[in-house]
Amino acid sequence: MPRINMPTIPEAEEDLSFRSHRLQAASMAASPAEGELKGFPTNLAAWTGSPEAASRPISISPDSQKLNAGDSASPDRTANPKTEYSSPTFFSHMESPNHLETGYPSSPPAPAIPTSTHILGQRNLHSPDAAHMSRIRNPPESGSRTPHSPPIRSGAKTPQSPFISSGNQTPRITSLMSPHTFSPIGTPVRKAVSNMKSYLEDIGHLTKFNPQDSWLPITESRTGNSLYAAFHNLNAGIGFQGLLLPFAMFYLGWTWGILSLILAYGWQLYTMWILIRLHEAIPGIRQSRYVQLAQAAFGDRLGYWLATPPNLYLTAGTATAIMVVGGGSLKLFFKIICGPNCGASPLTTIEWYLVFAMLSAVLAQLPNLNSIAGVSLVGALTAIIYSTMLWTLSISRERPPGVSYTAEEGKSFVEKVFLTLNALGIVAFAFRGHNLAMEIQATMPSSLKHPAHVPMWRGTKVANAIVGVCYFPIAISGYWAYGSKMLPQGILFSIYAFHQRDISRSIMGLLFLLVVINCLSSFQIYSFTIFDNFEAGYTAKRNGPVSSHVRVMFRVFYVFVNFFIAAAFPWLASLSGLLGGLSSAPVTFAYPCFMWLAIMKPKKFSFSWYLNWTLGVVGMGLAVAFTAGGIWSIVDSGIKLDFFKTS
Repeated sequence: MPRINMPTIPEAEEDLSFRSHRLQAASMAASPAEGELKGFPTNLAAWTGSPEAASRPISISPDSQKLNAGDSASPDRTANPKTEYSSPTFFSHMESPNHLETGYPSSPPAPAIPTSTHILGQRNLHSPDAAHMSRIRNPPESGSRTPHSPPIRSGAKTPQSPFISSGNQTPRITSLMSPHTFSPIGTPVRKAVSNMKSYLEDIGHLTKFNPQDSWLPITESRTGNSLYAAFHNLNAGIGFQGLLLPFAMFYLGWTWGILSLILAYGWQLYTMWILIRLHEAIPGIRQSRYVQLAQAAFGDRLGYWLATPPNLYLTAGTATAIMVVGGGSLKLFFKIICGPNCGASPLTTIEWYLVFAMLSAVLAQLPNLNSIAGVSLVGALTAIIYSTMLWTLSISRERPPGVSYTAEEGKSFVEKVFLTLNALGIVAFAFRGHNLAMEIQATMPSSLKHPAHVPMWRGTKVANAIVGVCYFPIAISGYWAYGSKMLPQGILFSIYAFHQRDISRSIMGLLFLLVVINCLSSFQIYSFTIFDNFEAGYTAKRNGPVSSHVRVMFRVFYVFVNFFIAAAFPWLASLSGLLGGLSSAPVTFAYPCFMWLAIMKPKKFSFSWYLNWTLGVVGMGLAVAFTAGGIWSIVDSGIKLDFFKTS
């Protein structure tokens, strides 16, 4: 019989438990009768509970006589007093194929017998004790010899369970097992640990996914990537609000205007980085929406009321302003293409709003945020093209006569301060899209090896670089070209007003067409948060996904609510400074800093602690100041708040 290769332990480490087992085994074999061993059953009925097996005797191994019982027939009887049954075979008898061949019944199980790990304890497993254990598991035939015992004698035999198979071998020790421990389940545990590690690396940080997320348009699809992130951020970042930057530059001047643009650009880039890092900052949870992140930082109630109103103003207000700008641009596009001698009766402004709303309702039927990646790509490309066309056209044409770069004289100091604050609010409103950062990142898969913040930040850096390339030339060249002549509606309508005769109709028509396409694309991404909020409430009550006809009806209803608001309040697009103070300043510049302090908890009086507290407090102060400046601008400019009266 081959040796059993197992780790060795010095015999000096025997304890009282081992000695008690030794004495018990010796007393059991001290006076064996013919064919039986004292203390053990001698027939199969006692082992298996089957009367049919009662006539079959249990063979008793002659080696079991080698105990300290004083039998002089064998010189090797003191070799191993620890007679027992191997635990691997005992616990695996139900699966042993040899058990099926013996024909013994499988129930009830054999009585509990001390296992080898308990009786062997910490003994030398290369000693004759281990060899004796192996002969119990695999009894040698009569007359055979083993390397560790003399010729086998007839006599009383150690009982062997019929469930023990001679084909089973002692498990090989693996590196996972302690060298002082004999465990038959070492290899399966090691495999389970390895498999679990791979599984956790695949699925991520043990993230607790909400089943409702698979029904909602924001998180329904998680197949996004860095390209999708760049498309969505560009579509949300570049828009009609950038066309108002030259108007803001007039009240800020060259120095403060450029400095404010640089400061706002760097500040918003930092807060965007904060939002991206906080998406999975709490282990096991993905903050898939801006309001959810605010609740995690400030608490459920406070976070909800702090984040929901400005976020709603920013999304719904921007969507309505986009419809005003898009409908007005669509009207001018038709007027330019048709020409002065067009025989068709032109539509009214409200009717063009309706046309824009119908086109938006068609695009709004795309199911989830990932499905509009192509729409965002088209919107980003059109924004880049028309931004480039605007600043090149403005500097390539002659400036209007009487252009001035100083503010109007006769204004009091208070009036100048509020007009400056309104201009800064326009700058703050230009850098939008932070309220959609969580939603965009939620469309990406995430795991330990590939966290979602990596592709999101990669796409965001590309998008912000393009935003800077578009915004700075528009602000500087537009201010240089028109100065005090810049219209409050921005550089687009200023070019049309001053150069409609200098620029060909095809180029001018293409410019307005690109603006219309960009507005259609931006309307979709700003509306998806509203779609998501409605469907979240619906699925929470119904405990199921939204049906297709309900989704279609709600989205069409929302689009036409925006059409109604745009028709009722056509002057909303002129309130960029007020919108910047009410919504963009806290959501973009202030809240992310406080969220970082609440969730990441940087060390007190560290650089990060000082930086975020300073930016957060200053951001909230500027939000109040921008709001006051926007209200003053409305009063000072004399905007006629005419309802349902469009020009």
